[in-house]
Amino acid sequence: MLFRSPPWESVVYWALDLETGGLDARRDPILAVGMVPVRDGVVRLGESFQSLVRPPGAASIGERSIRAHQLLWGEVREAPPAAEVLAQVDARIRQGALLVHQAGIDVAFLRRAYAAAGRSWPRPPVVDTVELILKAARKARFVNPENPELPSLNLAVARREAGLPEYQAHDALTDAVATAELFLVLRRKIAARTLRDLR
Repeated sequence: MLFRSPPWESVVYWALDLETGGLDARRDPILAVGMVPVRDGVVRLGESFQSLVRPPGAASIGERSIRAHQLLWGEVREAPPAAEVLAQVDARIRQGALLVHQAGIDVAFLRRAYAAAGRSWPRPPVVDTVELILKAARKARFVNPENPELPSLNLAVARREAGLPEYQAHDALTDAVATAELFLVLRRKIAARTLRDLR
């Protein structure tokens, strides 16, 4: 028997973005977290959360990573440790769904951080705007098979193509807001009515 999926707007989606010391979730540290909820179909900026994260002592920040997000050791040295920040993240994602752009990266970093902090992964429903971009493209190709164009999966480009304003990239909270706004556009494009339609 299939369980009914809740209406999409009844779920709280916590849009999350991480800034990291590299792209390898097995060894690179989380340096910053930004989160903003989508509640009742509205991005709630007043409920946002952001924090720098102090990496463990032996962790390094890759040169390419520094160029992208401009975070240096001196800026994160006095930040709260990952375990403390994860308690804030955990309290939020247990309220509903986790909303990310590129789940393969953010969820991998989060799961490793949870394990390192001795926390069990809460297994929230994950909604990935990359997957929604692909769903919207499949729907568009079904309606117009003559259009073979592949969509861009880059957050800034996808926002531009959706008519959303441009934001400075590589700030955790700004990217979380950018993901939340893109999510609302894509939800409408694919005519999702339930949480299941978004996964």
